Amino acid sequence: MRQYIEKPVFKIISDSADEMGAPAYVVGGYVRDIILEHESHDVDIVVVGSGIELAKRVAAKIGNGVNVNIFKNFGTAMIKSSGISDWELEFVGARKESYRSDSRKPIVEDGTLEDDQNRRDFTINAMAISLQKENYGTLLDPFDGMGDIERMIIRTPLEPDITFSDDPLRMMRAIRFATQLNFNIFPETFEAIKKNAERIKIVSKERILDELNKIILTPKPSIGFRLLDESGLLKIIFPQMSNLKGVETKEGKAHKDNFYHTIKVLDNLAKNTNNLWLLWSAILHDIAKPATKRYDSESGWTFHGHEFLGAKMVPGVFRSLKLPMNDKMKYVQKLVRLHLRPIILSESHITDSAIRRLLYEAGDDVDDLMLLCEADITSKNKEKVKKFLSNFKLVRKKLVEVEEKDKLRNWQPPISGEVIMETFNIKPCKEVGDIKNAIREAILDGKVRNNYDEAFQFMIKLGGEMGLNVR
Repeated sequence: MRQYIEKPVFKIISDSADEMGAPAYVVGGYVRDIILEHESHDVDIVVVGSGIELAKRVAAKIGNGVNVNIFKNFGTAMIKSSGISDWELEFVGARKESYRSDSRKPIVEDGTLEDDQNRRDFTINAMAISLQKENYGTLLDPFDGMGDIERMIIRTPLEPDITFSDDPLRMMRAIRFATQLNFNIFPETFEAIKKNAERIKIVSKERILDELNKIILTPKPSIGFRLLDESGLLKIIFPQMSNLKGVETKEGKAHKDNFYHTIKVLDNLAKNTNNLWLLWSAILHDIAKPATKRYDSESGWTFHGHEFLGAKMVPGVFRSLKLPMNDKMKYVQKLVRLHLRPIILSESHITDSAIRRLLYEAGDDVDDLMLLCEADITSKNKEKVKKFLSNFKLVRKKLVEVEEKDKLRNWQPPISGEVIMETFNIKPCKEVGDIKNAIREAILDGKVRNNYDEAFQFMIKLGGEMGLNVR
């Protein structure tokens, strides 16, 4: 392990700890990541003594105006500087923890390195590398974390039932690490997650969301959602998604399982983007299918209007999960509402009018919408998929052509309500809105070109038909 801590900063930490007479160790995620050959810049240092004092000594030796951020309530300190390879160093005293049944916040006491390793969530995070001079670079691995990395296993150092009962957020973290690393959760560990699933209710929604978003941003997020479902956590933390599960059959006709379809769409999209909010639109694009499911003996199963009801459901989902109630939510709403439009276009003759309307409604998000729609093709029929994707290429081509010609992305009609009121000498009224809508529709239908003069003449004609006189 010595080769992993040859950088000068580790020698500075070692010298500073030696001056204090306090053993120091690199622990946790940095050790795991260097063994996995993953790039890592966040380094946790545990010292059997004062983490704050060690951080101050290290900062003084580094020099160059390096600042120490001290968090007295937690007994931790942090050094962050581009002068040390853009690393973030966090220092904490070794500690042991005990828990109450109604809280995941531990009672913390000073402890030994062994105490500190015992409190870690998983064996792969409980490894330490010594910075003491007599055994500098030695790996201290009491729970065989190295072996679990080789076996690609997520396992708790101590009894998993106690581990998850004490801090239920660790259940989400187990699933997140399994998804990020493509590891399996050890059977005994997973059984303990299932047994303690209800304990997740004592964890704040913000902390749960943080782990959920990390799962969504992995290369294959379906791994995490399958584990959340199988463990029983999904129906507690995200019941709207859990409700997508299941297949119903009538008269020999069955619909697809919309949960597995959704996570397949999510995987497809994750191959092409790391836009968290676009990925959330994939998660929510069919969220209203359970509420709109109907069976007809002639047409079979239908989900008419699920895109519109789904868009209406988005704010409630965001609110319940503590997602931001801002423009991000409106973006997801828009994509959910429009997600069938390119598919419908791809199945029929593509008119300029239909493309104009799509450009007008989607605005700058039309490219993201196309990515979502392409990901939404999950048929096992290869010829069907090939046909859809080929048709989407035509839609994309038409979008470019119409946009270049009509400039309708984020478009506003050239005639404002103020111009209408001034021209006909009228106050705000229903007729103003009717004329504005008629001008917009005429331009989108291609009856009037997108310029002020043609739109103005069209307005004069409309006003005359409505009995309005030009001022």
